[in-house]
Amino acid sequence: MQGQALNKRQRRGIADSARFLKTLVAAPRLTGAVAPSGRALARAMAAAAGSPSSGLIVELGPGTGPVTGALIENGVAQERLVLMEYNSEFCRLLKARFPRAAIIEGDAYDLPGALAPLRGQPVAAIVSSLPLLNQPPHRRTKLIGDAFALMGPQGVFVQFTYGLASPVPRDASRYSAVRSRPILLNLPPAFVWTYRLDARKPAR
Repeated sequence: MQGQALNKRQRRGIADSARFLKTLVAAPRLTGAVAPSGRALARAMAAAAGSPSSGLIVELGPGTGPVTGALIENGVAQERLVLMEYNSEFCRLLKARFPRAAIIEGDAYDLPGALAPLRGQPVAAIVSSLPLLNQPPHRRTKLIGDAFALMGPQGVFVQFTYGLASPVPRDASRYSAVRSRPILLNLPPAFVWTYRLDARKPAR
């Protein structure tokens, strides 16, 4: 049984990688990766988000759901997950894999509009697998600003990147930023960045 389960997991991983490669070829700026996040990276992102006792967890760019699965393993109920995905094929896949989560097909760079149906519900954390560095600095700054406008001062924004530098422009922000150690088991190795509002930095 264990061997059969492993083979099933391997087949699913191969199929998901093929989906990512197809999407990368069709829309490289929107995908930014040749394969889904590895298990070690997904777990590191879920750990950075923590397990808040209340509020929604919004995931941006969940793709085929590796980080989603890690969030659930970390104690987040599916009913508290909001998965925002631009790719319609991935949305259908996410609905099948996480039937109790809310799936929103929309543009993460328009958070206020895309999350309008959830207005009034508290958001505890936003976890992003978006290829931020494919976007100009002003769009990245607007995204994290919109994110904290939804979450409030206690929120946390989690983002992974393959580079050493912060994917959120540091000079245009008022956020504290913590970078993880390199996730060497991910291919390619990646870093997880955790952002919080810093009361010592005035709003611009």
